Amino acid sequence: MRMLSRVQDGLLALLATIGAVAIIALMIHVVIDVALRNTTNTPVPATYEIVTNYYMIALAFIPLAWVERGGGMVQVEVIEPFLDERARDWSDRLVALISTVIYGALTWVTLLTAMKNLKTGTFVMAQNIPVPTWPAYYLLPLGFALAALITFLRIFEPRKPQTEAEQ
Repeated sequence: MRMLSRVQDGLLALLATIGAVAIIALMIHVVIDVALRNTTNTPVPATYEIVTNYYMIALAFIPLAWVERGGGMVQVEVIEPFLDERARDWSDRLVALISTVIYGALTWVTLLTAMKNLKTGTFVMAQNIPVPTWPAYYLLPLGFALAALITFLRIFEPRKPQTEAEQ
């Protein structure tokens, strides 16, 4: 079990780093664009396209695993108060398994889309400059795959006992 915790902690540290880099890059990019637009009337080309197709996608999908680590996405609480501790444990494991399957399916579908866009060289035009967007399509399967891994690992974690306040 300790090994699983180390894997999860390592992945979450990686996600925190990726998220921090994405946020810092977004801020620097936008600040430079605004500064250049207001001082020299020459904005950074394709800022809108890069922000919407790269930074926002990264900030929306990469943290899925982080949220899953805290159990914040899918919880079954309608019947849980009526279950004993062992049944709750199995319910949590079943939810984690179903979540893993769904995240796995989303990983597969978005990976196929990313590979199709790589093959066709998907891009958008911004001020007569082609901005390739196909690399951003790989952020979705990455985020879904990491979330699937976290939910898969959660299947094997022992259930945390409830405190008095949670009951």
